[in-house]
Amino acid sequence: MFFVDRLILVTGILLVVGIASSRLSSRVGLPVLVLFLLVGMLAGSEGVGGIAFENYGVAHGVGTIALAVILFDGGLRTDLATFRIALAPALTLSTVGVLVTAGVVAGAAMFLFDLPFLPALLLGSIVSSTDAAAVFAVFRARGMRVRQRIAATLEIESGSNDPMAVFLTIACLELILGRLDLGLGVPLLFLRQMVFGAAVGYIVGWTVSRAVERVQLDAAGLYPVLSGASAFVAYGAAASLGGSGFLAVYIAGMIVGNRRLPFQRGIRLFHDGLAWLAQIAMFVLLGLLSFPSRLLAVAGPAVLLALASMFVARPLAVWVCLAGFRFANREMAFIAWGGLKGAVPIVLATYPLLLGAEGTDTLFDVVFFVALVSAATQGWTLPAAARLLRLSLPPAPEPPVTLEITSLRSVDSDIIEYTLGPHSRAAGRRIRQLALPEGAVIAMVVRGHDVMPPRGSTALLSHDHVFVLVRPGLRRFLDRVFGEGEAGGASASVMDLTEFPLRGATRVSDLQEFYGVTLDASEELTLDELLRARVGDGLAEGATIQLGTIELRVREIVDGQVETVGLRIVVDEEIT
Repeated sequence: MFFVDRLILVTGILLVVGIASSRLSSRVGLPVLVLFLLVGMLAGSEGVGGIAFENYGVAHGVGTIALAVILFDGGLRTDLATFRIALAPALTLSTVGVLVTAGVVAGAAMFLFDLPFLPALLLGSIVSSTDAAAVFAVFRARGMRVRQRIAATLEIESGSNDPMAVFLTIACLELILGRLDLGLGVPLLFLRQMVFGAAVGYIVGWTVSRAVERVQLDAAGLYPVLSGASAFVAYGAAASLGGSGFLAVYIAGMIVGNRRLPFQRGIRLFHDGLAWLAQIAMFVLLGLLSFPSRLLAVAGPAVLLALASMFVARPLAVWVCLAGFRFANREMAFIAWGGLKGAVPIVLATYPLLLGAEGTDTLFDVVFFVALVSAATQGWTLPAAARLLRLSLPPAPEPPVTLEITSLRSVDSDIIEYTLGPHSRAAGRRIRQLALPEGAVIAMVVRGHDVMPPRGSTALLSHDHVFVLVRPGLRRFLDRVFGEGEAGGASASVMDLTEFPLRGATRVSDLQEFYGVTLDASEELTLDELLRARVGDGLAEGATIQLGTIELRVREIVDGQVETVGLRIVVDEEIT
């Protein structure tokens, strides 16, 4: 009983120290996950804590669970629109790139450690993938912003290349142990891992998201628990079928995260906290598992192997994979430097130890050293690299408050937060002057640290945070109102625009200014006045007029006034 009490106390202290070290991380610029590793090393048998721990089975189990939690959280945060723009380059990096990296590192290992080909390839396979926890932590914890396509490529690659590294590691181990045929055995293993992993992930993600949408639970706190359980179901089901559990978890998270769910913000906050807990526990435990004296024994060749991985293998893999995707040289250089190693190689290095393969003690120490050097050097200097390569973007301003819809049922509305830039069309205008579509209401305005009541007379200023309650499907039009004037929001082909709802009080001038459409009518008229003048005595709901390519339809009449108007563009052209 005393042992359990002491274990709980030590676990709590290590978690508190790990969390407290995150503040130091932001001050000195050292990646927070490296500090978690150092906390574990200091608490270990050769550190000041003196905690003796060398159970590779426990480390493997905890690491696997933690990675599943982290990858599910990464999938939840992957927007499908972003996923599409970076899917092809990211998947090429996570497959071909992993193969190239493993091969180059294997060649370096054969030279530095005098290893036979298969053991060297095993070492290369273990360190071939980038680490999702490290990449997510650097981009999200340190507030880094680079161009969307670059960040999406790195994040999707880090979330999807673990299955390839696991496959290569297992294949090498099975070949070394003589349990796998080099002919058909390897490709069949690859297909089973990827196909079953992807299929299970999709099925679990779709099923759980539908269940969350339709089942009304007694307590709101059960929704995050249900979504979290899906991560373990996805991993366990895929692994039981011989597929990739990590791929299944990432896909399941992405499907759940892109559905309209009740209590959605609570689900995301729950998984964000759970992912941080998993990262702290995993890195502290792996730090406990290390022995600094053994690391020093392999320091020389291990440093050279880390340098070969960072400056030869990774850049070569990026160039081979991305040369055909129209990335600039400086973008490819940044992506190459962003290939952070972390806990994944260390967890994979426990596989040979669990199977009792020869020489695995040294292999684990080398992998640990390579991961530590990569996370420390690349993670530390990644923001500086973005600035040096002129890829860094100003940090997005964050409002001091948040606003959300909390409901145990899925509701047909979203809350969108905009930060008005100096060239925003809405900046300098009063709320009543905005040509907001029907179904969009400003719910809150935050200026500095003050919350302002959104009245019609409220003037919006640059740098205001505006929260808009809106029906789905209208966001691209709101982007035009609150976005930057030069960009004008995303131009939209209007053939798929069935009908855009507007208030009858909207002036022609405001409609033209905010949305870029041209009406052959006086700019001083409201849409109500325009329709009543053009239709005359035949004014009724459903009446239409056409002004060039613009068709206006009366949708609702209240007390003789046109309350709601439908706008439709009747030819295939773009709003500019």
